[in-house]
This record gives sequence, structure tokens and C-alpha cells, in this order.
Amino acid sequence: MPQVHVDYHEQGYNAPYYFAPASEPYHEVITQWQRDFQNLIGRNHAKYFDANGWLFFTKERFDLFYPSYGDTYPMYNGAIGMTFEQGGIDAGLGIKQSSGDTLTFVDRVTHHFTTSLSTIETSSKNAQRLIDEYKKFFDDNRNAKNDEYKTYIVTGKDANKIAAVKKLLDRNGIEYSNVSGKIKGYRYFTGKEEEAQLDENAIAVSMYQSRSSIAKVLFEQKSKLSDSATYDITAWSIPYVYGVEAYALKEKKDGIASTTAKEITVDNSSYGYLIPYTSLNSVQLLAYLLKNDVKVRYADNPFTYKNKNYDRGTLIVLKTSNAFDNWNALVKEAAQKFNVQVDAVLTGFMDKGADFGSPDVHLIHAPKIALITGDQVAAGDAGEVWNLFDQTFNYPITQILAADLGRLDIKKYSVLIFPDGNYQKFSDKTMIEKLKDFETGGGKIIAVQGAVAAFANNSEWGIKSKEDKTDAKENKDNKDDYATLKKFADRDRDFLSDFIPGAIYKVDVDNTHPLGFGYPNYYYTLKQDAAMYEFLKDGWNVGVLKKDNYVAGFSGFKVKNKLKDSVLFGVTENGSGSFVFFADNPIFRMFWENGKMLFGNAVFLVGE
Repeated sequence: MPQVHVDYHEQGYNAPYYFAPASEPYHEVITQWQRDFQNLIGRNHAKYFDANGWLFFTKERFDLFYPSYGDTYPMYNGAIGMTFEQGGIDAGLGIKQSSGDTLTFVDRVTHHFTTSLSTIETSSKNAQRLIDEYKKFFDDNRNAKNDEYKTYIVTGKDANKIAAVKKLLDRNGIEYSNVSGKIKGYRYFTGKEEEAQLDENAIAVSMYQSRSSIAKVLFEQKSKLSDSATYDITAWSIPYVYGVEAYALKEKKDGIASTTAKEITVDNSSYGYLIPYTSLNSVQLLAYLLKNDVKVRYADNPFTYKNKNYDRGTLIVLKTSNAFDNWNALVKEAAQKFNVQVDAVLTGFMDKGADFGSPDVHLIHAPKIALITGDQVAAGDAGEVWNLFDQTFNYPITQILAADLGRLDIKKYSVLIFPDGNYQKFSDKTMIEKLKDFETGGGKIIAVQGAVAAFANNSEWGIKSKEDKTDAKENKDNKDDYATLKKFADRDRDFLSDFIPGAIYKVDVDNTHPLGFGYPNYYYTLKQDAAMYEFLKDGWNVGVLKKDNYVAGFSGFKVKNKLKDSVLFGVTENGSGSFVFFADNPIFRMFWENGKMLFGNAVFLVGE
């Protein structure tokens, strides 16, 4: 772990060099010394740049807030973190800038070399102070100095969701312990002080530890922004990202050493097995079985077997349809591999609810999936989907270039996934008819963010962008004839009222629909724009934004007023096929853990 860390970057070739100090907002856990050192570095760099007549800028654009950067992450772990940006993207060995000057490769290397030596020089002159302040940072952490909340509790009935949180904490060196009993604290999902009886899987994260600063950042309830113009998203709190119950306590809550996870044991059955569908692990198990040609069913409604209640979405594997020797061995293997407790079942006659031969029990057909990539598609978003299936679900997926859709036989696939992008060819009548024919013939289309907007432009799919009437109403009600006059100097601030760089909103979920299986009646989404859609008249409004749904992060006041009474994810049905859409990206940067099951539901369960 370093005392000083610089993240060297390249920006557009017309931009002057950027170095510390960073712009606001600075996160509140950043110490005064870390702020001061940013200024020391900046002034030392400026001395050399001034002497050479090189242009530079500071205190703009690049803030210190979102923890996933090479300057903020070191900051939250005690170092002096900084980003330096040199203009030069696409510049090659030399390029003429808009100013008329020529920027060469040697210039760019020299600028980075100069700030490197200047950083070493400043660090050397302040070596003892750097070490002393570094020690003080961790001493203050261990004493929970200036922390309003002294303990964070994560709890829930599903051990796998808690295990996912533990994995994140382990990777960041954050200590935790098992905890039990009754507590009272700030409950994340209601924003109120409440009492709770902890589940057996509960863990406590104490602020009396050396990594309490990064823990505080990861568990923060509300974003405290000194400036609303941020470079990236402004909310990422663990409970919302992972979909786990959590409480913040103002007192220290002692726990006990973490215990090993319970071993999964599965009784033998020659008839079948019941598999709870409660977390991402259940989706992974399902994908594993389907990939290995095991026939799996799911229950549309709750049922009871041997006095145990099973929720809708419960997976059912029976000897029926699985006429090969090792079908039950594969179930046991999958249960242990993905840590899901599977129950043996000896009959298809249930105590309550539908029997296994009921129309309410559906066979899941192993999907053949194609991912649309290439031009018109956001590369990062396509990469996230590919990664989800390749690394998380370990399930085959084929990539198809958007430009080739018109000539390829898409009917050999059962699912087409359209990530975020700008799909210009959706205005082509032949393409529309081809996709419509694919869907009505039994195919499933899944659209995300910008792809949803492209489909919404065609009435064929039954979704419609929600018209924003807020501005029109404000203008009508506003009797000040001069209200629309704006100052040029305020232009960079005026846009903030319509700005939402990444804020968390609560979504009401219809968890009786297969798209919502495994979720409570709510879900937390990361909104990065004001895209909304009208309630479906012929379809299923599975994820809906109602009033008072804002949770955390920056959201301009105009955006807050707009984001209500709309559907964010839902399903329409055409012929024997279906169309699934997500206005927001449920697997954003692959860290939005609670959305991965939602995506799995769309692929494996919807339309079966």
C-alpha cells in the first residue's frame, strides 16, 4: 500500500495537461492533509510547467468522490491519490491542435516525465510528514474518529447474498464478524430508526478498524456532495447494490469470529428435487443444469410440501423427462458447487398448491442466446453481458454484429439481447419485420437502455416513451416573463437541474411475474438518465417507479420531478414470443450484484 499514488491518463489531444489539486466534490472522509498535499503537488508541478511555457489546468472536471478510480481508492486507504491527464488520444507521433500548435509524442512523454519527478521531489521533501499522516490516518480509523455510525450490520435469510458481501469486504481488507440478537439502528430500506431480530447469517462491520474509511464509503446512506457537477456516479451503497437488509448503529456492536459456512447435504431421491430460487446462486445452478441437458421446471405459485413452504419460482427437477443415469448426481453436484440447499421430493402430490403436473408448473427450455455487438452498440455494455454469461453463468452465448442482423438466420436462436446503443437501422422496415417475425414465432428479445428507446420508436412492441410535461407546466404556471432569461456565466450550472450522473431509486416490483421471481416487492436501480416509459396497457409492468422513490446520489430537481409514475422494466407478449426491456442497466459495470438475477430471470424464465 503506497503513501503516494498517481494514476497517469490520456485525454483528448486538444486539452492542456491536468494535475492536482482535484475539483470538488471531495468525499468527506478525505483528510485535510490529503487535501493540502494535493495543493503542494500542484504548485510544484506548476513551477516546472510555467518555466517551460506549458499549459495546464487544475481544480476542474476530475473530482474525488466515486471510489473506483486510481485517485479516490488510494485516498480512502490512506494514500495521497491523484490523477494526471495528458492530451494525446489519437495523436500518434504528432498532431496539429485546434490552437494551431503541434503536439508531439515527445512532448507528451516529457510532460508525464516532469510530473513524475516533481511528485517524487515533493514527496521526498515531505517524507516524514507523509509517514506521520499515513500512520495517523489508520490510528484515527481504529478509533472510529468522527464516525457518526460505529457499526454496520448486514443481515438476511439468504446466506449466499451475505457471502457475496463478505467477498467484497475480504477483497478490500475490511474486517467483519458474526453477530446475533436484537438491534436498533438506521434501516437502509426505510430510512428510519427501527428494531430488528437478526438472521443467523448476519455480520457486523465495526468502524474500530484500520479500514474503516473505505468501509464508511461503501456503506454510506446518503451522498454528501460539496458540488453537484461530478465526473461519475454518486451512489453505490452496499445494501442497495447487493439487495441485502442493512442497519447502521451509532454504538459499537461486538460480534464473534466468523464461522465456516454450513455444508450442503442432499438426500438421495429417485423421484426429484426442489431448489429454492432466492439468489444469483440459484440462477447459476439453473444455468449449470440446463447446460448439462437436465430438464428443469419452475412453479408459478407458492406451494407446500412436508409442511415446508416453497415460494414461486422454486425450481423442480424430476426423473420425468430426465431419462439418463446421472441426472440426480448432477443436481447434487450443482447444489454443492453453488451452495444451494436442495430438498429431495418423493411425490408430485403437494400438501397445498399446484401438483407437479399442473399448468402452473412450467418446463424451462434451455435458451440459445445471441448478443448483438459491433457498430451501433455500446462496447462496454455488450462486454458486461458477455462477461455475465461467460464468467458468472458459465453459459454459452454467441456474438452477432448488428450490421449482420439483416442477412443472418436469427431463428436458430431463441433469445436476442440488445445492449445499450444507438440502433439507427431500427427505422428500416425490413429489419422491423424480421425481428417481429422472430418474436411472434417464439423468440425472445431483451433490450437495455438505449436499445429500449429504439424499440419504443416503433408501435409494434407496445412500449411508449413517457412524455415529460413538467417543463411545459412550469412555463405555463410561471408568470414571470423574464424567468427564462439566463446568464452565460451560469451555463455550466444550469444543466445540473436536468443532470443525474448515477443515483439510486427504489422500484416497486411485481414479484408474481417470472421477471421478478426471487425478489421482494422492491428493487433498487441505478438511474443515469431520465428515460421512462408509459405503463403498459397490453403487457406486464414488473418494475415501476412511483412517487417518493429517490434514495441516494445526486439527481437534479427537474429530474426528480420527472422520475415517477412510469415503468422501468417490463414484458410484452406477441404471438408465442416475448419482449423484455430494462430502462436502466441491471448489471452496470458488473458490480450491481442485485441486478444479475433480474437479467437471469429475463433470459431463463420469462416466456416459459
